[in-house]
Amino acid sequence: MADWQAAFKTLTARRVVLLAMVVLALMLLLTVVGQWVFAHDPMAMKVSQRLRAPSWSHWSGTDELGRDITSRIFYGARYSLGIGAATALLSVVFGSILGLLAGFFRRLDAALMRCVDAMMAFPDILLGIALVSILGASPVNVVLALTIVYTPRVARVVRASTLVIRELPYVEAARAVGVSTPRLLVVHILPNLMSPILVQLSFIFAYALLAEAGLSFLGVGVGAEIPTWGTMVAASAQHADRAVWTLFFPGVAIMITALSLQVLGDGVRDLLDPRLKGAI
Repeated sequence: MADWQAAFKTLTARRVVLLAMVVLALMLLLTVVGQWVFAHDPMAMKVSQRLRAPSWSHWSGTDELGRDITSRIFYGARYSLGIGAATALLSVVFGSILGLLAGFFRRLDAALMRCVDAMMAFPDILLGIALVSILGASPVNVVLALTIVYTPRVARVVRASTLVIRELPYVEAARAVGVSTPRLLVVHILPNLMSPILVQLSFIFAYALLAEAGLSFLGVGVGAEIPTWGTMVAASAQHADRAVWTLFFPGVAIMITALSLQVLGDGVRDLLDPRLKGAI
């Protein structure tokens, strides 16, 4: 417990990291309790109040169907953050498995890494568009497509760390005393990979958040009826010249959340990297 408290204290010593954590905590809190905090139903349409400017009754204005933008931002965060979190977790799981296998077993290294290199040769957004077009537009398919896109990133990082760790004396000693390969990978090598894995988790969360917004904006992400931040931006694009708030506030939500995740990832990297601890 003392170690966790010391780590948290060190992490929050940087004000920018602390601010990022506060922003993310508030976003998650309002996402969960938003339906009880905000007076307006995020799905209720009032055409008579369409494209109203921000006011005391509608803090972020209303959209083209008269729906309150503030309540829709925090309602849509359930989908946007959910897609980002699911993508990050799945990418880390599959990427870690591939990276461990490629880094530990020399015979698998070349074959697995050539496949990874081939996938990373495509720009993320183009590969995502192609995969979602094949699988179909839905939240589940967007998660699957983005998982395929970002798994190679994790695999490359985990492989590089595994190549170093497998040559360390304690691994050789474990082999000498007859430790089985699965136990060696899970108990002795994987825990020492948690630093790069946690950093990649936060970064991919941010990347997936932006990618989902981009796919939805291009019309190949989740369905238009699902109020993610990306679909909100896409729907407001045609009204941006006369109702800029319909585009501005969902865009700010995307920007602030992605930036906070990146800053938090930087803080975790600096905390867990012994070479950077002195700079925190």
